[in-house]
Amino acid sequence: MKGSPLFLCLFFMACCLNLMPTAENKIFHFGPCRVSMSMTEIRSGFNAIKANIQARDPIRTLSILSHPHSLHKVKSSDRCCITHHLFNFYVDKVFKHCRTEDSYVNRKISSIANSFLSMRRKLRQCHELNQCTCGQESTEKLKQVLVNYEGLNVTSAAIKSLGELDILLDWMEKAP
Repeated sequence: MKGSPLFLCLFFMACCLNLMPTAENKIFHFGPCRVSMSMTEIRSGFNAIKANIQARDPIRTLSILSHPHSLHKVKSSDRCCITHHLFNFYVDKVFKHCRTEDSYVNRKISSIANSFLSMRRKLRQCHELNQCTCGQESTEKLKQVLVNYEGLNVTSAAIKSLGELDILLDWMEKAP
């Protein structure tokens, strides 16, 4: 039993290190919520399939996320709310309808979807603790995203939304 305190100390340190963000993880501030995520992993997966996905998008005249002011000038206090709803949007609508005949692309989509699921759980906790308030402006911006999405057939809308993922990622990274 002489080694027990040493073992417990090492075990405790390993647990603490596991809870700390890694070098690849970044802490994002969405209003009062702080969430750690690996943007490098998501970007890498998206960049690997971006050209393939965007080539499948037949509609170049419409944007789901870039509609004038969709994500621009979001108040700091609304960032948590709009991010929470956008992650719900991607998980519930976009990833469910983005399947291709290319298994490599499908694996990358699944990997991104899993990252979004993890983030959605973290943001849901903030939302449930009433740390994610939804103002009128964020509600209007989300409505516009949904109107743009629902104006297309399900598959085209999902492909277009996935092809615009870099717009969301850039917006998240530019957060104050």
